[in-house]
Parts: sequence; structure tokens; C-alpha cells
Amino acid sequence: MALTGRTALLAAIGSLPVGILAPSWTGMLAVNAPLSLAILCDYALAAPVRSLRFTRSGETRVRLGERADVQLSITNASKRMLRAQVRDAWPPSSWEAGTEQAGSRSRLTVPAGERRRITTALRPARRGDRHADRVTVRSYGPLGLAARQSSHQVPWTVRVLPPFTSRKHLPSRLARLRELDGRTSTLIRGQGTEFDSLRDYVPGDDTRSIDWRATARQADVAVRTWRPERDRHVVLVLDTGRTSAGRVGDVPRLDASMDAALLLSALASRAGDRVGLLAYDRRVRAQVHGRSASETLPALVDALAPLEPELVETDARGLSAAVLKSAPRRSLIVLLSNLDATPIEEGLLPVLAQLTQRHTVLVASVADPHVEKMSKARGSVEAVYEAAAAAQAQTQRRRTAEQLQRHGVTVVDTTPENLAPALADAYLTLKAAGRL
Repeated sequence: MALTGRTALLAAIGSLPVGILAPSWTGMLAVNAPLSLAILCDYALAAPVRSLRFTRSGETRVRLGERADVQLSITNASKRMLRAQVRDAWPPSSWEAGTEQAGSRSRLTVPAGERRRITTALRPARRGDRHADRVTVRSYGPLGLAARQSSHQVPWTVRVLPPFTSRKHLPSRLARLRELDGRTSTLIRGQGTEFDSLRDYVPGDDTRSIDWRATARQADVAVRTWRPERDRHVVLVLDTGRTSAGRVGDVPRLDASMDAALLLSALASRAGDRVGLLAYDRRVRAQVHGRSASETLPALVDALAPLEPELVETDARGLSAAVLKSAPRRSLIVLLSNLDATPIEEGLLPVLAQLTQRHTVLVASVADPHVEKMSKARGSVEAVYEAAAAAQAQTQRRRTAEQLQRHGVTVVDTTPENLAPALADAYLTLKAAGRL
């Protein structure tokens, strides 16, 4: 039976999508026909939302802690004015705590047949890929009493890169590298490991550097100058097993290891060495090799960005096999792992000979500064017990490092903020000694 008059009006209002009416109006619809008619007309005059067209543009990469702007263009293809509230939804970690609501909602007006653009300012709080979720548009009528609403998938991905905070140490390490390379006057007489050129003898030069054949061919005494080797191979190996998930202060061990790896990569590339990366726990999680010096650092940053710790025990035999496969030539193997006694003694030590036989091995580990603080605690029974536990942990850590050193491994064990510069210094020391 056909409905007419007030009954038809209420039936039409009852068929409107849930949520388009302001809550304060819902209780008045059955008793106020003029208001109901106004709401229905307002809804009918609201611009349709399903026919809207969306496009994105903007940044696709940003360093952790920095801002990335992503633009969303909305085209109103209908013949009605669009008065809308737009929510551009992203994962919560795309913003700093407490800023998500302000960053994702906008109000705009788009005349018929025109386009408008809104900007979403992201400031990610975590590394990795951040994917846009959905765009929700609520289109209001002229009176603002009712609205149409619809959600649309508008894909976009922003990759959040490691912050590389240790790059501040790069200039000082490059200066040391230039000294080793004989490019500054302070070490131009220094002994290196690769022959560079001949020059006249100067009092104070090491007599072992005299080239007697060249001296016999000329009137003056000639000495050899040296520089560190170039075109050596450096393989950065990140242990992404369960121990890398632990936090030291506010920084996960894996993130501190990444920062140290990036500084060493930048330094080694500038030194003329070839740098590769291998991230492993029970399988290869990331790998970079065969890149030119200018491509190495960007490739490493991109590969490390989505890397996360895996809550599994690292397979040391599998790691050793993967390293030997990725480094067929003699290389410097830099293993960024933890110095816990059990994983080292039961995992790494049994396979260490396979690595040290063919390569130079350096192990770098993140030490917890809180343990050092605990070891100095006094004043109460609880503090004394904490100090004893910390001292025991430090003793075990030193014993583990000594075991590695007896196998010819160089060990760097320091706090997160000091790990990157200490690892760079160890690399320069090995390079100056001709051990690469």
C-alpha cells in the first residue's frame, strides 16, 4: 500500500543511512514534521560522496622524527557544492603521541566540478612503512542538519628511515681517515700498508722506508710513502634475533646497531672500501651487496628501515653459512650482536673458526649503562644486592669478550651513544694496522 503525507515522510527519514542525523534531532522527528522535512531536504541537497575522486602526492620517505607532508586532492564531479569534513586515516604511529586527531581531520568546501587539496602532516614515531588507511568524507547539506558519509581507499606509503644520529661523528672520523691516507701534513711521513709514491728523505723519517734501488738511481735518498689499502670488503652483519629486541634506555638494541652500521658504512665507502649488509636470525631478513660507493649508504638506509627484531634464537650456523656465502673474498666481518654468554658460547664460538680462518672478524655489542650505574649503588641492602648482580653481569660480559679475543676477534662493547664512534675508531685502527 502506498504511503502518503506524514507517514511517507517519516518512512523516508527512517531509510536514511545510520549516523547522518545529529543525535539531538532524532527524538524530535516523529512529532515535528516541518523539522523532519527540513532535515530530509538538507540531506537531499548534500553533495554525493561516492562519486568523489581522490589522488595523492607528496613525500614517500622521511627520517624518523622528521615531518612528511602528504597531499590529498579531492575532485567534486557532482553538480552540488561539497561542504565536507574529511578524515585522512593513518596508523597511530604516523604521529607523535597526542597529535593524531589534529593532524588527520580537515573541513573544506569544493564547488561543483572543482578540486581542492588538503595536506596531512605526518611525524612518524617508529621506523618502517606507514600505509594510508582510508579517507572518510562526511558531506553536509546547506543547513548542516544531515550528512552523507562514505569511506574510500586511497593508497599511499611513507617509508620511515633510520634517523642516523651518529652522522655528527662522520667529519672527525673522515679527518682521521685523511691522516691515515697521507693527505694531510701531520702524517705525510707515516707508515701505511699500501705503497703510494716516492719522495726525498727528510730527517726523522723511518729508515726502513728508504727505497735503496731508487736512491741508487738518483743523487738524493728516496723514501717510500704509504697509504691504507683500498677496495677492501666490509660486511655488516646484524643479528636480528631475540636479543636485538631488548631496549637499552629508550633505544632498542637493533636501532643502536643500525646507527653504528650506517656510520661505519659511510666511513668505509669514503675510504674506498666496498660495503655490504646482511641481516639474519634464522633466515636472511635484509641483504645489500654489489653497490657503488655513492649507492651504498642510501641502499643500506632503505633496507634497514622496515627491519624489526624477531623473537627467535639466532641460528649461528646458518648465520656463519650466510656470511661465507656473501663474502667469498677476504673481508672484514662486522657482527653487531649481543655479548650474552650463552648465545656466544653455545652459538657463535663453535662456528667462529670458519669465519676467522678466512676473514677478519669484529664483534660490536650494545652495553647497558644502567648496569654500570647499578654496580656503583650503595646505601641499602637492596642496593648492595643490585651492585653484586651488576658486577656479576659485567664479569660474565668481560669473560665472553676475552674468549672472542683469544680467537683473534676484535671486540667493541660500549653504550648506545658511544657504539657508533667506537666502531668507527676500531675500523680505522684495523685499517691503519693493515689487518683488513
